[in-house]
Amino acid sequence: MAPAVPRLVLGLLVLSLCCDACKKVIFLVPSALEAGTLVGRVNLNECLQSAELISSSDGNFKVLEDGSVYTTSAVSLSDEKRTFTIVLKDIQEHVEKKIQVNLVTDEKKTQAQKTRQARDTVLKRTKRRWGPIPSVMMENSLGPFPLQIQQVQSDTAQNYTIYYSASGPGIDQDPKGLFYIERETGNIFATRAVDREQYPSFQIICFASTPDGYSPEVPLVHTIRIEDDNDNAPYFTQEVFEFCVPENSKPGVIVGTVTAEDRDEPLTLHTLLRYRIVSQNPPIIPAFSLHGETGVISVLSPQLDRELVSTYTLLIEVRDMGGQPFGLCTTGTAIIKIEDTNDNAPTFKQIQYETQVEENRVNVEILRVSVVDLDELGAPGSTAVYEIIRGNDDRSFEITTDRNTNEGILCVVKGLDYEGAKQRILVIAVNNEAPYMLAPHSQQVVQSTSTVVVNVLDVDEGPVFKPCFFRMDASECDEVGTSIGKYLAEDPETGNSEGICYKIAPGQCNWINIDEKSGEVRTIRALDRDLGEMKRGQCNITVLAIDRNGKTGTGTLQVVIQPCNRNFPRILKTDYIMCRDRKPICLTAEDGDIASYSMPFVYRVTDRNLASSWKITRHNERSVYLSPRGDIPFGIYTIPVTVSDKSGKQGVTQITVNYCNCVIPSECERTSFAPSSVTLGVWAILAMILGSLLLLLILITICGCCGSGVMRRHVTDDCANHNLIISNTEAPGEEVMDHNIIPLQNTADQVGCGIKTGDQQTFEMVKGRGHTLESVRGGGHQTLGSVKEGGGGQPVMDTCRYSYSEWHNFTHPRLGEKVHLCRQDEEQKHSEDYLLTYNYEGKGSLAGSVGCCSDQHEEEALDFLDQLEPKFRTLAETCVKR
Repeated sequence: MAPAVPRLVLGLLVLSLCCDACKKVIFLVPSALEAGTLVGRVNLNECLQSAELISSSDGNFKVLEDGSVYTTSAVSLSDEKRTFTIVLKDIQEHVEKKIQVNLVTDEKKTQAQKTRQARDTVLKRTKRRWGPIPSVMMENSLGPFPLQIQQVQSDTAQNYTIYYSASGPGIDQDPKGLFYIERETGNIFATRAVDREQYPSFQIICFASTPDGYSPEVPLVHTIRIEDDNDNAPYFTQEVFEFCVPENSKPGVIVGTVTAEDRDEPLTLHTLLRYRIVSQNPPIIPAFSLHGETGVISVLSPQLDRELVSTYTLLIEVRDMGGQPFGLCTTGTAIIKIEDTNDNAPTFKQIQYETQVEENRVNVEILRVSVVDLDELGAPGSTAVYEIIRGNDDRSFEITTDRNTNEGILCVVKGLDYEGAKQRILVIAVNNEAPYMLAPHSQQVVQSTSTVVVNVLDVDEGPVFKPCFFRMDASECDEVGTSIGKYLAEDPETGNSEGICYKIAPGQCNWINIDEKSGEVRTIRALDRDLGEMKRGQCNITVLAIDRNGKTGTGTLQVVIQPCNRNFPRILKTDYIMCRDRKPICLTAEDGDIASYSMPFVYRVTDRNLASSWKITRHNERSVYLSPRGDIPFGIYTIPVTVSDKSGKQGVTQITVNYCNCVIPSECERTSFAPSSVTLGVWAILAMILGSLLLLLILITICGCCGSGVMRRHVTDDCANHNLIISNTEAPGEEVMDHNIIPLQNTADQVGCGIKTGDQQTFEMVKGRGHTLESVRGGGHQTLGSVKEGGGGQPVMDTCRYSYSEWHNFTHPRLGEKVHLCRQDEEQKHSEDYLLTYNYEGKGSLAGSVGCCSDQHEEEALDFLDQLEPKFRTLAETCVKR
């Protein structure tokens, strides 16, 4: 080997346990070792001197005969420790020894390795080292053996050893003894021939050492490549290739691809394959072509007919060396099946058939027809599909396909009538499930048809209803016994209904009956869709028809109950209370008929006199509002209201309205409504008149006693004269019904009276309901009938006369409210025809009223006029002068 720059040996023996050398050895190494690195040496003789076989349990390490341990590939000690075993065997003595080698990472050596690697990256001048080119050895070489492959030399060493490894699919086999090196000369020899398919190449590591065992140089790596020899014939990937192609396929249609392989060296002539068709069976016109390079089989002939040839067998050859005659070859088989297409139309075996069947037979087979089809049996192209194209307008016949025999089965599905037709002629056509495909260079075929003559045999049969299902409509308003129609049957032999009896099968509708002789259908109960079985609105009845011979026929009669306008609308609630706010009353009617006979409802007041006082306003299709047209007196009103439905049927309902002087209806609920049908007799009227006369006499007597016996009460100083002034009336006013206004009429409830005596005037108020002067004066605890105490402590009877201030405190707030109400019209808007409020002109006077119309004398308490404000002095002076 050529001299090289000295390098530091990375693997050093640290410790050798002589006493236990056959069990354990420890080496301190860097964390990363390159391939071919000397790890250390082990003294093998101490364990077994006659060792014939030396091996390592770890393939990344190789042990030489002198005990040197080298790495065969890059090794990384990621877990900081690695262990493997050296096995020594003496085959003759059957002795085996093991040495355990532990590799421990040394941090100092790891750092030194990194420093050296960093230094080596700097370019520096060194002597080039000799490196041999890869050697080539011919596969299956004939020798002579041993065959010299290469020679390595070293200037400093004299002993040579090698370690080699193989790459290839046969790496699991031990190539030991295949190569060796002469220790003195460095010549490398091969001991036998090599199969390239098993070992494509070898990597030999050469070691040079001095006689004392020192290795001054780094091991030399030498590659030996095995040159390929065309010793392998190509072979097909399948023993038999199977393909399918439809018949009548066009030329160029791809059928499939055949593939072959060669174990020789790729991308050489030894693996350059070519294909060809050797033979075709049957040996007729070539039907297929084969691409020589790709192995693709395609259609060549345009006339692939499955009915002539269903399967083709091709013998195919594959040859290496680009198809040259001296190349190695292999043959294979390809089977191509021709798939069926519907290129043959089915045809009937007979063009005419004749059969017979009894009348009224149903679901019976009467004939089988067969066809001929050359397509593949059982395929969609040969499965027959039959149809009746003529003579079956009434759908009495049906034809189906028997899947087992491919025959057509003709059946009668609807009973035939001999009297209607004694013979039926049918035309049957046939097709296939798959659509017809016209073959190349052929003409279009005509659809095959066959004629079937069916003779109908006469049979004595029972009556027949025409139609067998009949519908009748009955109105819900029909009376009991109403005829709704006839349902008749005929004798097919005679064509009439004579001598036929009719019955309804038991357990059916119990509200319909049929006349036994005439077949007339009548109702036997009132029809009501809201009761029992009639809720469904219809009933299906099986009617029996029996002829003289006892033969029976049946028919189905459907009776449908049609709704009618049998109910008139009614107002359910008839009694109402209306307070003085005259809130409209909502009237709602109900109708038991269906929607088409009910809403919308039309309301109107029947009585013309009441119609002028009451009006009806529409709310929706079902309800209206009832309200008075104007001012009406309080009382109970009975109003007849007519309600009409959609079809004009109407009903009258008496509505009783209690028009009450109340705020809420509960105040008048104690008042009972007088029945509208109650009338007063003569004696009742006479008793009422006598009672009224007696009451009038009692009132006259009380008023007379009160006017003569009571004490007059003088008017105080602040009483004004002429408080009530009678003015001319230009027109009659509207009657105002309000309980807050004090009526000026002599009634039993309350009377206001003003009595003028001499120069003074007194005011009287007869006590009654509502607000009275007693409530103003006494806070509600003192009444007009209470006893007052005078200045002397004697009780004084109240004389119903009050001072002006008492009258003013009672009437002022109420008159103001009434004046405000008078200023509003019916729509609650201010009217310009009534009293108006003037602007505020200043603070009122402490003197009270200074009206010039006062009845006071000038000398009576007029000193307060001196204290008036300036703006009232002129008016006061005028009043004093008068």
